[in-house]
Amino acid sequence: MPTLLVRCALLVTLDEQRREIPAGGMFIRDGFIEQVGPASDLPAQADEILNLPDAIVLPGLINTHHHFYQTLTRAVPAAQDANLFDWLKTLYPVWGRMTPEDIFISTQTALAELALSGCTTASDHLYIFPNGCRLDDEIHAARQVGMRLHASRGSMSLGESQGGLPPDRLVEQEEFILKDSQRLIEQYHDPNPGAWTQVVLAPCSPFSVTANLMRQSASLAREYGVHLHTHLAETEDEEAFCLQQVGYRPVEYMDLLNWVGADVWFAHSVYVNQQEIGQFAACGCGVAHCPTSNMRLASGIAPISAMLAAGVKVGLGVDGSASNDGSHLLAEARQAMLAARVKEGLTGFSRSNDPNRRLMTARQALELATRGGAAVLGRADIGALEAGKCADFFAVNLNRLPYAGALHDPLAALIFCAPQQVDWTFVGGKAVVKDGKLVNVDPASLVERHNRAARRLLED
Repeated sequence: MPTLLVRCALLVTLDEQRREIPAGGMFIRDGFIEQVGPASDLPAQADEILNLPDAIVLPGLINTHHHFYQTLTRAVPAAQDANLFDWLKTLYPVWGRMTPEDIFISTQTALAELALSGCTTASDHLYIFPNGCRLDDEIHAARQVGMRLHASRGSMSLGESQGGLPPDRLVEQEEFILKDSQRLIEQYHDPNPGAWTQVVLAPCSPFSVTANLMRQSASLAREYGVHLHTHLAETEDEEAFCLQQVGYRPVEYMDLLNWVGADVWFAHSVYVNQQEIGQFAACGCGVAHCPTSNMRLASGIAPISAMLAAGVKVGLGVDGSASNDGSHLLAEARQAMLAARVKEGLTGFSRSNDPNRRLMTARQALELATRGGAAVLGRADIGALEAGKCADFFAVNLNRLPYAGALHDPLAALIFCAPQQVDWTFVGGKAVVKDGKLVNVDPASLVERHNRAARRLLED
């Protein structure tokens, strides 16, 4: 079993003790952490030794919501200044031209970006399958990049003619959706610690699927012990749609459909009230917070501080790369901190006399991207650097211009200062980024193929 010894200037564990260990390190065996502590206390020899005397090492970041395929439609002029519903209606026809090769290329582009930002595990929500596209295309692409993937079998079954948002030609038959979901779970889902691939069932949203599909998906997921995911309470338009179509607020509707529980997480949850936040906490529902996307589409700012105070599981998502328009998870942690502070300002933080009311800190933002993401995805084997967990970590050399003057608190510097690409990313003890360069994909070739595909989609 191969061993790896890592030594660094500062090791940030984000374990239960939240240790920050100067001159720290890890001893890794066969992809799992065996020892963590001061480097002087670790074995002196290993099959591979990584000395990083100027770097801070942290747990790998965890992305809890994305749409990889949307890297193909970044900054599309007609969708630059639209709200969510108009943005979707503009881009549905473009996405309807995608091929299996487009899914493969866009997955590798998104994951490569994420890896360069310190991400080691990503959950993707693929809900559109035109022209023979399958979730398998994404799974195979991810395996080549070398990152952990929670592949969400998304779906749309409620077309425009039935009162839904997507065009009829982009929806699927519900019987096929459920059969394909079962196939994917049986073929790819790994429930064991250290899993590289897990399958999630993820009907797209209340305005693109039927109540029957939601219920049947929940039943199937619980039969196989896999997680459930969907968009929820992202915009005021969605709230109005739910009230008009089914007579319930979005969270009430999910409750009615048996879609609340510790095996469920929702993307966004911008428009939830205090009672609904309490329900999330009591039932164990998780939330994927996507601040950049919510700002880009003028959706609003989710009440993350209130959720954390109530005990809700919260992780971060960069969301679709056509509503962000990037896949930089360290930047998303910074955005989450800033958005939470804006939200506090809008609710009278400066006038508050409550001594317990605090602004979100850099450390809290980083926890959203690590421990929080692991909790949302239901993973006990990632999210911190401690014995028994996966050897997923990233390292940043702080001796560079953007961090000059910030070395008195290097951890905070990663969040407060302008986000940079990382120097090293390891997944399961194997390098995915080495000296700032991708290991398993050629970025020049990938960019060329990706741009060619993007041009074809917009020119057709």
